[in-house]
Amino acid sequence: MPSPLAALGALTAQQSFVDHWFSNEWLALVVKVVVLMAFVLSAPLGVGYMEHKALAHMQARLGPMDAGRFHGWAQLIADGVKFVQKEDVIPTAADTLVFTLAPAVALVPYIAIFVVLPFGQTIWAVNLDVGIFYVLAIGSISVIGVLMAGWASANKFALIGALRAAAQLIAYELPLVLAAVAVVMQAGTMSLVGIVESQQRYWYVLTQPVMAFIFLVASLAELTRPPFDMPIADSEIIFGAYTEYTGLKFAFFLLAEYAGIVALSGVAAVLFLGGYQPLPFLSIIPGPLWMFAKIGALSFVIIWFRATYPRLREDQLQRFAWIALVPLALADILITAIVKVAV
Repeated sequence: MPSPLAALGALTAQQSFVDHWFSNEWLALVVKVVVLMAFVLSAPLGVGYMEHKALAHMQARLGPMDAGRFHGWAQLIADGVKFVQKEDVIPTAADTLVFTLAPAVALVPYIAIFVVLPFGQTIWAVNLDVGIFYVLAIGSISVIGVLMAGWASANKFALIGALRAAAQLIAYELPLVLAAVAVVMQAGTMSLVGIVESQQRYWYVLTQPVMAFIFLVASLAELTRPPFDMPIADSEIIFGAYTEYTGLKFAFFLLAEYAGIVALSGVAAVLFLGGYQPLPFLSIIPGPLWMFAKIGALSFVIIWFRATYPRLREDQLQRFAWIALVPLALADILITAIVKVAV
């Protein structure tokens, strides 16, 4: 009987290792859901802990460095206990059903992205032929959760924050899609596994550096992370569309933000950093470790931006998207098409 590693080596990129180990489709589905949810619930917490520690070092914050005595390990746990203890307040005039569903609608699309995200040649839940199309389509649904939160809160400030967020997400969705289009043109496939496999010789960040920059900037705006956090402006008196949210509902919005950081970092790693493909001289390191390392590095960069750059005004946000990023992305796509045809 061959060993599990030998069996994995015999697999092709068309079959997940879970499907290979379990012949029953329903059992394989249950295993995939359990593994996926375990990752989705743990990875965002790891990024949250990274943000606590990184900002504590960069901005000399004492709390995240001392809570729990040993290097602030208990700060994240303290935050979780705080959210659980807070009273779940729902405004009297609010639409209770929509108000309650909004955090889930904001979180679920990012969970769905992990379904097609490959962490190894055979480590994925589903390998769709239109994987990148699915990612871009499902990721745009999160704006509905933001609009639901702002409208259902019966608060004018929350509604204004939701409309600002929707305008920003719609504006930066276009450069995000265009950046992915250039990679799809070069790879010749929309499958995320296929895109990773096409980067065996070199990563696309070397041939598409402009699109890699545009994708990273647009991802920051999609997540309403600094310096694109004008719709939330968490240092101000209100908190955008989430002004009326407390307790676990508010925690779900934070979880959606950190899940979005992990998901979009994973998509960026697949599109531009070769996904699980190693550097030629470090191929001894397993592919999944490369994927985790790239996601961690991109997540750190997103956190780094929060501690570095000031917030942009709303008009600057829109001008930067429509006047700078979109024309630049279209020009890059034209160049990519010319080179593709010429070669």
